[in-house]
Amino acid sequence: MLGTIAIFGGSGGIGSAVARAIKARGYQVHLIGRDAGRLASTAEALGGATYSTADVEDEASVIKAVAEAGETLAGLCYAVGTINLKPVTRLTADDVARDFRINAQGAFYAIKASIPALKAYSGVSSILLFSTVAVHQGFTAHASVAMAKGAVEGLTLSLAAELAPKIRVNCIAPSLTRTPMAAPLLANESMATAIAGLHAMQRLGEADDIAPLAALLLSSEAGWITGQSVGVDGGRSMLRNKG
Repeated sequence: MLGTIAIFGGSGGIGSAVARAIKARGYQVHLIGRDAGRLASTAEALGGATYSTADVEDEASVIKAVAEAGETLAGLCYAVGTINLKPVTRLTADDVARDFRINAQGAFYAIKASIPALKAYSGVSSILLFSTVAVHQGFTAHASVAMAKGAVEGLTLSLAAELAPKIRVNCIAPSLTRTPMAAPLLANESMATAIAGLHAMQRLGEADDIAPLAALLLSSEAGWITGQSVGVDGGRSMLRNKG
């Protein structure tokens, strides 16, 4: 057995897709999230996985959930985020603080709690975080989430240096992806089509577009990759449309 990978946000759109891809590679999966019912359904759909509930804004809750994942971890995936799109003049202090707590501080809590188990793994273990294309492109109404995810990319670099060579740390920065969390934003089909058209690949992302790279970065096959933030974004961060 290759070991266990703990996935925060494991019942979400991207988290569950990563869980499927990781399970297909032969790893055991421990799902962590807020909703026990959704976690149980996801675990059943995977054909067997363990799970714990946690509130990522509460460090004690995160520590407890990580402990339940086991004494040894091959990897940690923090697939938790927010979509809070408001002009800066409408953002409140609570908006900004919550985005930071969920995206960046929660990742910090999860990593800090997991380090002993990641170090106990017999091989080189791995951490995977999630950013957003909005860190690299200036998008209107993205100030709060881009600021929080920018902190995630800084955390990726700092910890990749600090935890090497025993633990690798990488990050994926997707563009807009069809997930339950993004559903309200994409409910207007004409808006969804317009946003899709801004991508070189002329479509929105799907969770299964992101999961294969996530699974690779978490696996031992990526043993010489660390400190990277990789765009999985249909070309949005680097390319202009032909039109």
